[in-house]
Amino acid sequence: MTEQEEQSLKETKRKEERAAEEIKQLAKDQARRKDTLAREQAIEEDQGKRGIKRAEKQAAEEIKQLARDQARKKDTLAREQAIEEDQGKRVIKRAEKQAAEEIKQLARDQARKKDTLAREQAIEENQEARKFKAKKRSRE
Repeated sequence: MTEQEEQSLKETKRKEERAAEEIKQLAKDQARRKDTLAREQAIEEDQGKRGIKRAEKQAAEEIKQLARDQARKKDTLAREQAIEEDQGKRVIKRAEKQAAEEIKQLARDQARKKDTLAREQAIEENQEARKFKAKKRSRE
């Protein structure tokens, strides 16, 4: 074999080795891309599951919060109604007490007027009796 043939064989062998190396490298790159893609898909699936769990948890918490808010509103309304009823009872009681006091005051005023009138009549009768006595004395 000539030197040229040997060089040509070596060149062909190197080309074959390079081609085989490129094929191996391509296979490695493809496997790495496949692994990376699988990892990314797994991460996306995991994030999707977490997102779903988070959304479910948030929805459940919102429902609980709504229930707490409704209970709080109901309790507040009941308290306000109780306060209004109590105030209404107090107003009625105060009005009844005031009415009773007014009746008592009217009775005292009437008694005072009656007493004053009786005194005035007694004084008048007494004055008339004095006048009558004085007339009688002056006649005698």
